[in-house]
Amino acid sequence: MPTALLWFRRDLRLGDHPALLAAVDAAGPDGTVVPVFVVDPRLWEPSGRPRREFLRGCLADLREQTGGALVIRSGDPARVLPDLVRETAAGSVHVSADAGVYGRARDAAVERALGEVPLVCTGSPYGVAPGRLLKDDGTPFKVYSPFARVWRARGVHSPAARPDRLVWADGVRTEDLPPAQDLGGTVLPPAGEQAGLDAWTLFRDQRLLGYATGRNTPGTDGTSRLSAHLRYGTVHPRTLVAEAQALGEDSAGAVDKFVGELIWRDFYADVLWHRPETAREPFDPEMRRMEYDSGPVADEHFAAWAEGRTGYPIVDAGMRQLHGEAYVHNRVRMVVASFLCKDLHIDWRRGARYFFDHLVDGDLASNQHGWQWVAGTGTDPSPYHRVFNPTRQGQQFDPDGTYVRRWVPELRDVPDRYVHEPWTMPGGPPEGYPAPVVDHAEERQVALARYQAVRGA
Repeated sequence: MPTALLWFRRDLRLGDHPALLAAVDAAGPDGTVVPVFVVDPRLWEPSGRPRREFLRGCLADLREQTGGALVIRSGDPARVLPDLVRETAAGSVHVSADAGVYGRARDAAVERALGEVPLVCTGSPYGVAPGRLLKDDGTPFKVYSPFARVWRARGVHSPAARPDRLVWADGVRTEDLPPAQDLGGTVLPPAGEQAGLDAWTLFRDQRLLGYATGRNTPGTDGTSRLSAHLRYGTVHPRTLVAEAQALGEDSAGAVDKFVGELIWRDFYADVLWHRPETAREPFDPEMRRMEYDSGPVADEHFAAWAEGRTGYPIVDAGMRQLHGEAYVHNRVRMVVASFLCKDLHIDWRRGARYFFDHLVDGDLASNQHGWQWVAGTGTDPSPYHRVFNPTRQGQQFDPDGTYVRRWVPELRDVPDRYVHEPWTMPGGPPEGYPAPVVDHAEERQVALARYQAVRGA
């Protein structure tokens, strides 16, 4: 009986899955598909507990969807997959293309190890696969806006149909699910394809048309909360774009804004595709000379930032949300990142690593380049003068303190006019809440002076 092997990675679903369709076609009408997930130590071990646990939930859901047929193996994919091919006599191995730095090298090693058995790449986790869009002169895009214009002009493919007939191979040896992770008090969203589709449906039907403004208010449910599902591919952005655009454009431009956020995801993946070193180094090489603080005081400041006790309420709320939900509202991510880099003068890579360890939606391209955008080392043409004032950001986007009060209980009884600057209260901040660790106005000037030293050198 003909057999094709489907290697799941960042595509943990059965709907809108081109590689699954390719595997079904390769197996033929009388064949079977072997679904497999490889727990790769090179990816599992550096992952934070929230990502491990969410992945575990996705795999449990996928095993159920495949009627128990999902095969789980641990080890180096370049060894595991050839062994599985020999066990099952599979004639081909099918995957969604991986655009990541490690993933590309790993897939090349797997392809070599498979020998005459082809590794077939069909589709990718993105609306437009990285590397596909270039400027007129054939060079990669360095700025989001022109990339977005070309992306919109090109458009995305329609969602792939679910297979009419799908026969999974049975009786193939499998391991148990990866071990459950102790998350303490962190609460994760439900995992798996149906959970992702449910989250999308709720957002589409109830919040999408208010997204243009709702996305900026962390105290309300104005965002999709789909980032973890996109990270693990329980939903595909192609599905979201098709269904969002089917609603028609709205007067507030909410659909266009939502699609624009998906384009940002594709843009950062494209940047990493062309410039893999930017996962660790500044996109702008000149910014490698930027001065950052280190030593005991910097370590104390970093600890205050990480633990949500800087004395700036919106910053502290964001970092406490990170520990409470393994997630931070997008605008607040920018605020807390700016505070670390430009108020505390700590290297963006240290903050990016901390986020990556604690976020359930931790994605290398989006995380690293999002941090670089804020730090002024990335793709934005004139970013460094953008220094977020944490007090004003709170007053503008959380005016009644709903978000701050949720995550910083010490401030729940503080009057609205003081909730974003409690140090101005008569008698100072309430007991248990710290005074600001630094003066924002002073540190902004320090940050700009250091930037000028780089640019003027």
